[in-house]
Amino acid sequence: QVHLVESGGGLVQPGGSLRLSCAASGFIFSSYAMKWYRQAPGKERELVARINSAGGTTTYTDSVKGRFTISRDNAKNTVYLQMNSLKLEDTAVYYCNAISVRVPVREYWGQGTQVTVSS
Repeated sequence: QVHLVESGGGLVQPGGSLRLSCAASGFIFSSYAMKWYRQAPGKERELVARINSAGGTTTYTDSVKGRFTISRDNAKNTVYLQMNSLKLEDTAVYYCNAISVRVPVREYWGQGTQVTVSS
């Protein structure tokens, strides 16, 4: 059974930091690219960051470049999102996503973790 379990969300002041984790089980983690998405109230879900299966290639949406870092530990089946210099507009539910790099394409989602940036 596939599980993606996010943790590390919470309430933080502007300028603060949080580190999200997503623990995966039930599939071959090293064969999947991993992504972090977020969805703010009243807005569409947006892709925040992506990391390839080996961990050597990362991409970010423009609004988080230089502030967020995605990484993964394939030995621990875990992907991380280090979020620094948090802004009010980073407030959202953050979701972990796994997508296979080989066919057939399979995709899995976590349940989400709330990040609230507020003074």
